[in-house]
Amino acid sequence: MVEEISPEDVESKLDDEDVQIVDIRGPGQFKRGHIPGAINIPMSDLPSRIDEHEWGDEIVVTCPIGQSSVQAARLISSFEAVDDDARVASMAGGYREWDGELETEE
Repeated sequence: MVEEISPEDVESKLDDEDVQIVDIRGPGQFKRGHIPGAINIPMSDLPSRIDEHEWGDEIVVTCPIGQSSVQAARLISSFEAVDDDARVASMAGGYREWDGELETEE
């Protein structure tokens, strides 16, 4: 079972260099606004791009409403390059529930 973490808890972790935020939305949505420091790996690309990254001890996956991110978190946690002790979570409610700052790339 994938742990869910509240958007408020995610926001409180943003200053922690050990947490990785993985945004699985499409590139257009990502550019319009994403959690500061997030990396964009669209859900459809995740299986083929998962080995492009060095995975840390804490990973939070985000999506529009917090459902696809649960599946993506499961996939990431099953990847052999992710340490068995790593904490892989889904942000509950997704961007629909996010009230924090957003970075844009437009």
